[in-house]
Amino acid sequence: MAKPAIVFIGFMGAGKSTALEAARKAGLATTEIDELMEAELGKPIREAFEEDGEEAFRAREAEVVGSLLEKADGGAIALGGGSILSERVRNALDRHIVVLLEIDAATAWERIEGTERPLATSEEDIAELLAERSPYYEELADAIVPMADRRVLERALPAIQALEQMPEGTRMLWASSASGDYPVFVGRDLLGTEWWPLKGGRMCVTDRNAAPYRGRLRSLGCTIEIEPGEESKTLRQVEAVTRRLAEHQVTREDHVIALGGGVVGDLAGFCAHVYQRGVPVVQVPTTLVAQVDSAYGGKTGVDIGGLKNYAGAYHMPAAVIADISTLSSLPKEHLAAGFVEVIKTGLLAGGSLWEEVLEADLEDPAQLQKLVFDCARYKCAVVAADERDAGLRHVLNLGHTVGHAIEGVSSFSYLHGEAIGLGLLAALRLSGADDLRLQVKGILAQHELPTSLDPEIDADAILKMLQRDKKRTAAGVGFVLLSEPGKPRTGEIVDPAKVREAVEELY
Repeated sequence: MAKPAIVFIGFMGAGKSTALEAARKAGLATTEIDELMEAELGKPIREAFEEDGEEAFRAREAEVVGSLLEKADGGAIALGGGSILSERVRNALDRHIVVLLEIDAATAWERIEGTERPLATSEEDIAELLAERSPYYEELADAIVPMADRRVLERALPAIQALEQMPEGTRMLWASSASGDYPVFVGRDLLGTEWWPLKGGRMCVTDRNAAPYRGRLRSLGCTIEIEPGEESKTLRQVEAVTRRLAEHQVTREDHVIALGGGVVGDLAGFCAHVYQRGVPVVQVPTTLVAQVDSAYGGKTGVDIGGLKNYAGAYHMPAAVIADISTLSSLPKEHLAAGFVEVIKTGLLAGGSLWEEVLEADLEDPAQLQKLVFDCARYKCAVVAADERDAGLRHVLNLGHTVGHAIEGVSSFSYLHGEAIGLGLLAALRLSGADDLRLQVKGILAQHELPTSLDPEIDADAILKMLQRDKKRTAAGVGFVLLSEPGKPRTGEIVDPAKVREAVEELY
């Protein structure tokens, strides 16, 4: 059978020529459709548009590109920005690895203004055209690579090529930030594949909840098991894990695998950061909360007493492998609790992601996989813009200010997602978003999540714990508030009396 080609799609100015240059450096044969079309037509594309019209050009393009994709045997191909408008082309892309080179309208216009492209008329027209084509791009993409950095494809290409070895339906997102970048793979049965992102020894940090998946990881140098639960996120546990790494003579050529939920990911990532001043970590999240949120962005840490993540560091993963099949063994209440982070992300993103939240069926693997990928994509975009939590990244704290206080005061008797769900209700009350609060409360109830606090938990203790929130400044505790999906506000200082009312309303 013919091998799949790597096919780059995307809008004008996204960098398809640059992507082909990276492919050529990797030894791949390349084809640029715009060049092929000009050779077929015997004239520049702009002239073809002017003389024959766009409809005639698209018909000929569909014939040429469709035939090429149907016969292609490996290599790399860059399609024109509008090639995907053809049904024949879209169908022919099915067997190939399709890579969306992601770009926003403003950057596209900045790159193409004044060029000879026939549809490069104005920034407003470019924005409208991109909005029309984006649904096609999104649906076709097996991999998404943001193209703010022109050389990113040289770094991302090995991960893109790895998709050929992955189970059908696997998607890859390339995450970038100031400290570096890494691939995020989301799919089913990923842990059984031959491919692995790093060389060197593999040291697995995990807990017994993830025991069913250890056998799927190959060539483990050692396995360090911690007790499940937030109680393991301590400095004492950091010492125990790093001692074990030293006993196994782990070097900087080796790496840590964090196999488990958010606690394992936070602890293992922190241990990787401090051991020998830093060894790589591969995050392999096995819970929904970790797959949609905590595995990305490099925040690692442990608790000090009831104070959540009070000791920590930024340590970006070398890769994230989110195997959706691991979620099938989660207890129903843990899956539901993890869904709260999906609700939070949908509230922050708004638009289509919020619509996904409203229609979510956690028993549908395809829906679940799409939710994980889309949430990861949102969070990675936020981290790319603000890795060190200086501004925009604060939005990710929606619901966490009160939620973390509830966790600490209750000695972590609430699952993380359960506490954050209550924190979301408090934040929406403080936002004055009463209708949205009622809607979120209904979603929580639908998934059998708590919508009220245990009366034995002291409201004064929660309010006192709030004052020790790690994002507190001299001005006070800044809340993330949100009046409607997609429109968060950060750093909002709220009247203490209103905060008390919002907390007391939870009883």
